[in-house]
Amino acid sequence: MHDIRAIRENPAAFDAALSRRGMAGVSSEILALDADRRAKIAAAETAQAEQNRASKEVGAAKARGDDAEFERLRALVAEKKAEMARLNAEAATQDEALRDMLMRIDNLPLDEVPFGKSEDDNVEVRRWGTPRDFDFSPVEHFEIAGVKPGMDFETAAKLSGSRFVVLKGAVTRVHRALAQFMIDTHVDEHGLTEMWTPVLVKEEAMFGTNQLPKFAEDSYQTTNGWWLIPTSEVTLTNTVAGDVLDEAALPLRMTAHSQCFRSEAGSAGKDTSGMLRQHQFEKVEMVTICTPETALAEHDRMTRCAEVILEKLGLPYRTIVLCTGDMGFGSQKTYDLEVWLPGQNKYREISSCSTCGQFQARRMNARYRPSKAEAGAAKLDFVATLNGSGLAVGRCLIAVLENGQQADGSVELPAVLHPYLGGRTKILASGDLV
Repeated sequence: MHDIRAIRENPAAFDAALSRRGMAGVSSEILALDADRRAKIAAAETAQAEQNRASKEVGAAKARGDDAEFERLRALVAEKKAEMARLNAEAATQDEALRDMLMRIDNLPLDEVPFGKSEDDNVEVRRWGTPRDFDFSPVEHFEIAGVKPGMDFETAAKLSGSRFVVLKGAVTRVHRALAQFMIDTHVDEHGLTEMWTPVLVKEEAMFGTNQLPKFAEDSYQTTNGWWLIPTSEVTLTNTVAGDVLDEAALPLRMTAHSQCFRSEAGSAGKDTSGMLRQHQFEKVEMVTICTPETALAEHDRMTRCAEVILEKLGLPYRTIVLCTGDMGFGSQKTYDLEVWLPGQNKYREISSCSTCGQFQARRMNARYRPSKAEAGAAKLDFVATLNGSGLAVGRCLIAVLENGQQADGSVELPAVLHPYLGGRTKILASGDLV
């Protein structure tokens, strides 16, 4: 959510930042609504002052027997009371309209984010690993002989419809091992605090992390008003909603492995084969709560935590910074990690790490108390929030299977997973884990 005071102070800069995202300037519309709202508030205060003065004079008129003045003043009190109620109601309606408007406008990109209109304008910043040379034509994950017995789309369609999968046997165990490996690495090596949170949340939590009001169709809502989380970013970030934190307690670095649910409303016809884009999937999420001054350093740190997972798995990847036209709604700056998928012969997104600045914190009213007080009293300020995938478990499974596939239909598994698999090292073409 945007700071109305900042828009008042520099509307041209606000519109210029939006234009870098390919959006039309809206400051004049915002400020007109804000000015009218504030004028009504001021008029209501004037009406209340006039009501208060008339109320004091009513008794004096009655005491001196001036019935005409008494009746006039009493009518004036009633008139100003009604006027004040009307103005306050109109101001409240405009306040709600202003808040809704501010909550639907994308976050402003940082100046360092490259300008662009689409994913074609994203900028690669580094690359790790070399894609393997195959002496056969690699296939996609769902076409690998050893994977087919453990990846059942027909049964899933019978149970739930399209974009679901039932995992079985060896593939299930590798999927579970990946999630455990990611969590252990983030906790033991990266110093993140492991959390376990609900997958059903109140509406205000979805507002807090900017899924609502603009992207309601992308998520699922239950009949009693709960929302299924699209990622545990929602729950982890909202743990500090409404709180005032001490600066000494920051940064808070959290991670959670959870089920995630997305309607994929805008992806009709895309990635319909296999399990690359599902309605229900698992992800290991990372969230950081910090001071605004440390957010960029924390962003680099978080991105590195995700990169380490891929490197330990031996999966080639590239890191790109998203351009202004491809960033997510709530992001100030985003790094995407794209893993090499030999079955598609291309890099595909497996992690997105974003710094949101104070955008989400304003929506959640999450603040902190600076350690250095001025004149004996520290002024509260909004925290900064960051989120990133560390990683998407299903997509990581796809990458492991495709990069480890062999000519005979078996799959060699990364060494870091062997301890999580009871010492087993491969999936045979029969689908057995040995």
